[in-house]
Amino acid sequence: MNPADNATLDDGELQALLDTVRRFAAERVRPNLDAWEAAGEFPRDLYREAAALGLLGLGYPERLGGTPASWRVRNAFSQTLARHATSGGLMASLFSLNIGLPPLLAHGSPELQDEVVPPVLRGERVAALGITEPGGGSDVASLRTRARRDGDDYVIDGEKVFITSGMRADWVTLAVRTDAGHRGAGGISMIVVPMDRPGIARSALQKMGWHCSDTAHLRFDAVRVPARYRLGEEGAGFRMIMGNFNGERLAMSAMALGFAQACYDEALEWARQRQTFGAALIERQVIRHRLMDMRMRIESTQAWVDAVTARADAGDAGPDWVAHVCLLKNHATQTMQFCADAAVQILGGMGYMRGTASERIYREVKVMMIGGGAEEIMKELAARQSGL
Repeated sequence: MNPADNATLDDGELQALLDTVRRFAAERVRPNLDAWEAAGEFPRDLYREAAALGLLGLGYPERLGGTPASWRVRNAFSQTLARHATSGGLMASLFSLNIGLPPLLAHGSPELQDEVVPPVLRGERVAALGITEPGGGSDVASLRTRARRDGDDYVIDGEKVFITSGMRADWVTLAVRTDAGHRGAGGISMIVVPMDRPGIARSALQKMGWHCSDTAHLRFDAVRVPARYRLGEEGAGFRMIMGNFNGERLAMSAMALGFAQACYDEALEWARQRQTFGAALIERQVIRHRLMDMRMRIESTQAWVDAVTARADAGDAGPDWVAHVCLLKNHATQTMQFCADAAVQILGGMGYMRGTASERIYREVKVMMIGGGAEEIMKELAARQSGL
């Protein structure tokens, strides 16, 4: 979980923030999104623009240049931006700091926090997280990237794959194995790696969706990193990773809900405007019922997101809460999947065309159902956290 001060915005400040988010989406994102998707990236200046509006620093301590915020505020922000910007790729890369920086905030030294965090919150640097390896997937305990201690440095060898913002990242919070003799979770550590070091190679990956988000395969060949960049104690990384996943999954649930709402919005508008056989689509009972099926799933997901978020803000983050986060992530992404499919069907031929929000979200569903922990992993983890 993000350890930022839990002080938060009042209702008026929250509404002002959400108004800013909607304007940012309407004025800066939506008019340019198709071009960014075609280019495979968005302008790097967008980080600075988002930072100037206070969007990058939300949920971070004031001493580092952020704005403390509760999970209620952060999830409302994520849901609103997803609903109005309608691009998971943009959100994944623009806010990759929110998975890369929390371990540093929780376990890094104040000196390291001061070095890394403020430039990222100002939009001058990009932070990312490096966990997944070729052939590893969700099995974090089997990772093989090695960090060998050599005097005051670690020497890193290995590979990471599917790394969001990996092509642009200036800092990557990297999961490594510091105990070569330990094959399980106990030998894993976390090191913040400056990505300008010799021996680092990056290659871009092509994807079904998230086209404007850079996703990279990273290779580390005898990369030397000062030992002061390690987070916490050596061998304590696995617990850091698992805690970080909880926050990521809760945020993804809010995003998935926002994308489902975007599909509903577009389908409803289309149904009101589209004329078939002398009447608007909305006059057809089958269309109204499909829209209500979408709304039913959206409302149930909203209620669950709100309940799990309230527990997080109350400090109730035990095993039962973790189980709820896992199941919520599955439920929210299934809601997104249902609403994307229904919206494309209602839009008909237009739903199959590039440029509609529903078509883009339809392609992005699968990464939301896999990233941060695949559905099958979520079910098994929820069962274990429930004592089954």
